[in-house]
Amino acid sequence: MKLIEFNKSFPDELSCKKHFKAYRDQIGVVCKKCGSTDHYWKQDKWQYECKKCKFRTTLRSGTVMQSSKLPFQDWYIAMHLITSTKKSFSAKEIQRQLGRKRYQPVWEMLHKLRSVMGLRDGEYKIEGEIELDEGFFETVDVERTTKSEGKRGRGSEKQTKVMVMAESKKVEQLKKTKKPDKKVGFIKMKVVNNLKSETVNKVVEENINRQSTVTTDAYRSYNNLKNVVETHIPQVVEPKQAGKILPWVHIAIANSKRLLLDIYHRIDDDFLQNYLNEFCYKFNRRYMQDKLFDRLIVASVSYRWNQL
Repeated sequence: MKLIEFNKSFPDELSCKKHFKAYRDQIGVVCKKCGSTDHYWKQDKWQYECKKCKFRTTLRSGTVMQSSKLPFQDWYIAMHLITSTKKSFSAKEIQRQLGRKRYQPVWEMLHKLRSVMGLRDGEYKIEGEIELDEGFFETVDVERTTKSEGKRGRGSEKQTKVMVMAESKKVEQLKKTKKPDKKVGFIKMKVVNNLKSETVNKVVEENINRQSTVTTDAYRSYNNLKNVVETHIPQVVEPKQAGKILPWVHIAIANSKRLLLDIYHRIDDDFLQNYLNEFCYKFNRRYMQDKLFDRLIVASVSYRWNQL
């Protein structure tokens, strides 16, 4: 949604609340007390009242805004800003744009939105021809020493391990180009504690359709992937050939790292998954353009954020 359109559609708090209610009515409200889905709308209270047990549910309850004291308009402005650009905004920048004195509520709001982005993408599994590889993202942990350099890559103490998966279908190119000869579909990026075979298999089982064909390098932790997918193609990947054999996972890793470096001074390892959720959510909906804002509203109404 363009800025001018946003200002016309949501000029005040009431317009945002009415818009949010319209989407909530479409999704439906479930009574927390008896499980009924039939409700009256109490206009004077701005709450839903269960027809069966008379239990009342606020407009925010059960959504991403639950327990938040920030106005609806602040949430809408934040959602507009992070969906109107391929990149993102730091909590400090959003705080300045909203004119808020306190940083913490704004920071929590953005992480709640990233959390429901991940919950929405978690509803689907990727399928077909899949590229799979691991990435290493530099993060900060107050309990981790930062004086020693330590080892790099696999096993590094300063980096968080991420499993990266991308739908990648081979296409015929009419002329020579530097672009990959594969077309990318959806991607997934999952933070993991280790790269043991059991961990890798669990991530693959949860995120990739079993009837898929998965291409990886020859790392030994991928040896048992044949137990969770129909076809596994391990290949010895030289550094210079990585861009040809596994092009899109490396593009996803490079682009996400560049985005994080451009915007944030540091990333806490506890919240890296949330930042990757935002990157994947926007990448997977890159062709939606103006509809991306509405899709985030649907996710915000449908899910309550994961506990921070």
